[in-house]
Amino acid sequence: MTEEISLRGAELRLSYHGTPVVEDGRITLRPGHVTALVGPNGSGKSTLLRALSRLHRPDSGAVTLGDGADALALSARDFACRVTLLAQSRPTPGGVCVRDVVGYGRHPYRRRWRAADPDGGAAVERAMALTGVTRMADRPVDELSGGELQRVWLATCLAQDTGVLLLDEPTTFLDLRYQVELLDLVRDLADEHGVAIGVVLHDLNQAAEIADHVVLLHRGRIRADGPPADVLTEDLLTDTYGIRIEVSHDPRTGTVTTRPIGRHSRTVPVTT
Repeated sequence: MTEEISLRGAELRLSYHGTPVVEDGRITLRPGHVTALVGPNGSGKSTLLRALSRLHRPDSGAVTLGDGADALALSARDFACRVTLLAQSRPTPGGVCVRDVVGYGRHPYRRRWRAADPDGGAAVERAMALTGVTRMADRPVDELSGGELQRVWLATCLAQDTGVLLLDEPTTFLDLRYQVELLDLVRDLADEHGVAIGVVLHDLNQAAEIADHVVLLHRGRIRADGPPADVLTEDLLTDTYGIRIEVSHDPRTGTVTTRPIGRHSRTVPVTT
């Protein structure tokens, strides 16, 4: 992987057509750490992630890389060598095979007058192997299922070989097996390669399982941030989501488990 690097957003104000959607957004993605952004629909999670990726320009505030370099001032190519985003949706190219789509991730390394990319082939093969799409390398991407295509786009991001990886609801369209494998891969990228990872998740239990740090947003503001056990509490979650949410802790691992309680939620009888 590339050099370890951090990404920080400070005092970000973000809006759409003059309407504020995030106020005082503050977040730091550190090398080797997974930061999960959680919260109800419309709370500003994806907008904050897009601001960190330079796809949404802040009204005010700063996005900085590493030792404080202004991320907004970097060229698109230089920024893309450091930060990549797996967005919620991307246009599917027609008649292009999986290997070539994954190769799109190498575009920042191909200079204008030097098309050669000595590390490109190995990076593409490694990214396909990590995401389990090698067997479909020669298939057209417009023939893939939603879950298969999601893994191909993740492979494209990994082929970009950046120190910061941003993921916006990456488990969308994936069945249970591939959700687990993708989240395991996210954890491996942080632990083994020092990648700084920011991920938007709706599943609170997934966030508790893989994240070192959780940022809880509500109505465009950060309600709480910190370790999962400190943020994913019954009082905070119940108030934020507007539904009763029970929280339990595994006494062996300390992992937090959440359970929303609806009108028809079943209670487990206590046996003696």
